[in-house]
Amino acid sequence: MKRNLAEKFMRTRILAAPLLIAVLALGGCGTDKGGDKEVQTVNQHNEADNHTTGRIGGKEIADQLLAGKYERLYAQFSDSMKSIVTLKDFRAMGQSFTSGIPSFKLLSSLRLNGYESLVWNEPSGSKGLTASTDGKGTITGIQILDHPSYPATDHAYSKTTFNYPFQGDWLVYWGGNNRFLNYHYEYEQERYAYDFLKVKDGYSYEGDPKLNQSYFAFDQPVLAPADGVVVAATDGIPDNEPVGKMNEEQPAGNVVTIQHNNGEYSTLAHFKKGSIQVKKGDVVTAGQLLGKCGNSGNSSEPHIHFQVSAQMNKAMTTIPISFKDGRKPIRADVVTGTSPNK
Repeated sequence: MKRNLAEKFMRTRILAAPLLIAVLALGGCGTDKGGDKEVQTVNQHNEADNHTTGRIGGKEIADQLLAGKYERLYAQFSDSMKSIVTLKDFRAMGQSFTSGIPSFKLLSSLRLNGYESLVWNEPSGSKGLTASTDGKGTITGIQILDHPSYPATDHAYSKTTFNYPFQGDWLVYWGGNNRFLNYHYEYEQERYAYDFLKVKDGYSYEGDPKLNQSYFAFDQPVLAPADGVVVAATDGIPDNEPVGKMNEEQPAGNVVTIQHNNGEYSTLAHFKKGSIQVKKGDVVTAGQLLGKCGNSGNSSEPHIHFQVSAQMNKAMTTIPISFKDGRKPIRADVVTGTSPNK
């Protein structure tokens, strides 16, 4: 079980970073691993152009791209973006990729740690656009890619209905059925996984961003999402510090897997070292304390990783999660968990 989890988590790198940075992938980039290009530390702010008059707002980027305003967009690129692509190449790739697209629909807008991240789809859902901007409107990342889809499994929701594995309000950082809403989606073994952050006033931390204790998610209770039996529990793996350092040797970190009554399994990862309160064979009830949120494993800041599988084998293929509140949350949504059992 430990080896299988390690194989799964090594493939996808569990990240909860604030933005896409210096990424341009237009057309013909179907093999690009967007998740691997996430910045791996928090709050690395880029220096922006001081000139902000007449700048394109984040939500206007898609319309401006379709309108062919390549010069205006390029003028707002960060220096890192400009070092990747010339205006001539940006225009050529943009014209090629947007040909035949009548519009983009905004799916998600997330403001976090001083950045705004936006996701759009074109009407058929086969192509998507994502962009990130800093607090001064500088475009720090942009991607336009074909979206793979998996209709055979996208609607095969779990038979078990799950609570959220926490109490209070948490932010969906990754979640949804395309790679821009949920970077896990590209990988079968984690396709329908969620990453949750604790956020206050648009920030996931307060104070020194290199310290785990600065993050609102760190040391928060992680709860059993449904009744079941613990079939695997690993503890003792240190939390990554400074924040941004990644443990690729033990990618799931401290982790708990629960078997539920109908044979489905839930897995929660990246617990705080020494916090797990259950062991293999324990019977747990929904809302029971499993441990505390941490930053162990291949994680770039404290967060909860939650996924559900239909069977427990080497593949551990995920399935979409049926939540008790009936919602199908996506990136940037805020969801509310219940209090733990007393």
